[in-house]
Amino acid sequence: MVQARHESVLATVVRGLSLPVGLAVTLAAVMPAAAQTAGGTLRTYNSSNPPSASIHEEATVSVVMPFSAVFNNLMMYDPSKAKNSMETIVPELAESWAWDASRTKFTVKLRKGVKWHDGKPFTSKDVQCTWDKLLGKHADAFRKNPRAVWWENVKEVTLNGDFEATFVLIKPQASLPALMASNYTPVYPCHVAAKDMRTKPIGTGPFKFVSFESNNSIKLAKNTEYWKPGRPYLDGITYSIIGNRSTRTLAFAANEFDLTFVADITPPMVADVLARSPKAVCQTVPTNVSSNLLVNREKPPFNDANLRKAMTLAIDRKAMNDIISQGKSIVSGPLLAPPAGVWGMSGEALAALPGYGGTQAERLAAARKIMSSLGYGPDKRLKIKVSTRDFQAYKDPAVLLVDQLNQIYFDTELEIVESSVWYGRAARRDYTVALNLTGAGVDDPDVVLVEGYTCGSERNYTKYCNAQVDKLIDAQSQEADFTKRKAIVGQIEKILDEDAARPIILHGVAATCWHPQMKGLVLQQNSIYNNWRFEDVWLAK
Repeated sequence: MVQARHESVLATVVRGLSLPVGLAVTLAAVMPAAAQTAGGTLRTYNSSNPPSASIHEEATVSVVMPFSAVFNNLMMYDPSKAKNSMETIVPELAESWAWDASRTKFTVKLRKGVKWHDGKPFTSKDVQCTWDKLLGKHADAFRKNPRAVWWENVKEVTLNGDFEATFVLIKPQASLPALMASNYTPVYPCHVAAKDMRTKPIGTGPFKFVSFESNNSIKLAKNTEYWKPGRPYLDGITYSIIGNRSTRTLAFAANEFDLTFVADITPPMVADVLARSPKAVCQTVPTNVSSNLLVNREKPPFNDANLRKAMTLAIDRKAMNDIISQGKSIVSGPLLAPPAGVWGMSGEALAALPGYGGTQAERLAAARKIMSSLGYGPDKRLKIKVSTRDFQAYKDPAVLLVDQLNQIYFDTELEIVESSVWYGRAARRDYTVALNLTGAGVDDPDVVLVEGYTCGSERNYTKYCNAQVDKLIDAQSQEADFTKRKAIVGQIEKILDEDAARPIILHGVAATCWHPQMKGLVLQQNSIYNNWRFEDVWLAK
């Protein structure tokens, strides 16, 4: 599926042999796996300064990628599988789980003998404390709780001894294990204050936290008492924090790093990286990260629905796709379209929506007509700032968005916002118009739609609120039949497009590269947030 559209790992590896992908896959099936070797420090980088080390309080991969290796979840997506799904969820701190007959009680039986990095035992109390904080019931509250809406259906977590916990739900929710398997859902220690988890996190994972020097580095060391025998292979991981993309890619070419930051290499950059490092492996996959337009609906004149519609019509997705990713990005609504995703609309259904149908020339003409009716024109332009994060993946489409808005009588200035404060500003709606990137921690409507579009979500940065949409989102969440659930999701996406509610520009694809000495990493195809334990990764000697 992905191999047909994107360069696969294997195609890259055997490129020098001039073998087709199909034959490469056949060869891979019969070639023995290299023996794992222990030792060495994995060298990589973070492309921005993390706002903190607390995964539960942040909403960026710059926190998830470096700090996931410190923790464990109750369950996780199988790190050997490339695509996340209900079928690939495997045990981690929970050895097993089961629903009751009403499907409103979800009981997990926990692993015994697990220790936190400070030596204290892991018990069911830690599970209860973690979710009490997520539910806003704990005295030691999280400063930020960007995924609180994930858990609104959880009434409480009850305990049956030290190694069993039951999640009591208000109503059935089949997606609960999928939410728990995301790297966004680690279990935190009950005995460590939330403020300490922001700077010196303690987990049960394969690596222990060593240091976090702002704008410099993050260092982790092997957990020699890890509950999983023989893991991890690495002695440690070092992340250098480098904001400039040219600097970090040149450092990778000089073999100063074993691995690039996830999805840091755009499709146009892959050839350049491989030219400098011919033996490197670069895998390009869908990221399930969308670029999207944020409009502060309460700031005049953007409280006018017609103005917001004109802005939506001005977006030239094909031009952005061609320039940013050589046409490889995916045009879709809020949910990633098949075959890369499970829940998104078909291309035919998408083309019937106002924001996507017709030619770009027709949409541009309609946008200008709306702007003229509002009193704007070549001699009277609407002066605005378009804000975006100081992160290359944000700035590239933002520059193009500025140009496209100027074509419909805007006078637009680009404002670059320091990376570590970006999400705080977005949550406060401290912007007028913004270009944002939104990643799906899980490929599921209970994440994408609930986070981005429900009335009370902290990650609903435009504060879009539609009672009908909330009702439909609730209905799809309770629907067990896949076909019926997907039909409801299609209704929701149609309404969101008509309302110009956080218009999706593109769903990105990007490459992550590594030198051949690094082994054992399987990139996830539908979420860049998962599979960063690094417990199965090793360095060949």
